[in-house]
Amino acid sequence: MSRVRDLTIAVIPCLDEAGRVGAVVRGLTGTVSRILVVDDGSSDGTAAEAESAGATVLRHPKPLGKGAALAAGWHRARELGGEWMLMLDGDGQHDPAEAPAFIAAAETGARLVVGNRMPGSRAMPVVRRWTNRWMSRRISALAGIEVPDSQCGYRLVHLPSLESLALRCRGYEIESEMTVAFARAGHPMAFVPVRVRYGGERSKISPLRDTARWFRWYLRTRAA
Repeated sequence: MSRVRDLTIAVIPCLDEAGRVGAVVRGLTGTVSRILVVDDGSSDGTAAEAESAGATVLRHPKPLGKGAALAAGWHRARELGGEWMLMLDGDGQHDPAEAPAFIAAAETGARLVVGNRMPGSRAMPVVRRWTNRWMSRRISALAGIEVPDSQCGYRLVHLPSLESLALRCRGYEIESEMTVAFARAGHPMAFVPVRVRYGGERSKISPLRDTARWFRWYLRTRAA
């Protein structure tokens, strides 16, 4: 029996992922103790599909951002007795079959386990690959450790450690903030290789708005 597995609740933030989120939920069934889908203001059938697949759904009436959706999920996970949060996207980009590797890494003492797509990065769209490498170098400098893939949203997070950190980001910069905060606090981290899976999903990132938010966070954190 795995104590980490028994205390892990998956949190899947979603915005208009009908047609994809159900397969993600079904793929996690039996791997974690419970599955929460946070429907961040979807206008399609995301919530109904997730519930039909076996997830508990939290709904925001309008989109609040990925960071806000994750925060809602991890607060609910703690209320349900969870000690670990498995983060992954609802669009199928993250393979649920790889979740046991994250749990195994946590059982060795890591408090934040991050997926590393870079060994197979040639399968990424070239702009994403270059952007991720550029951002990872800067996150590594802020964190004081080598972070091979700072933007991967596939993660296993120790919730009591997370709650000791004052995370504020409500958008896609949440992954960067989380990584730097865990490193600066001295919490052990691990990185596990994961496959790169890109299909017909559309990125929800707004190039102008979300890039500006990331740079504001980066400059503020660098100055701290």
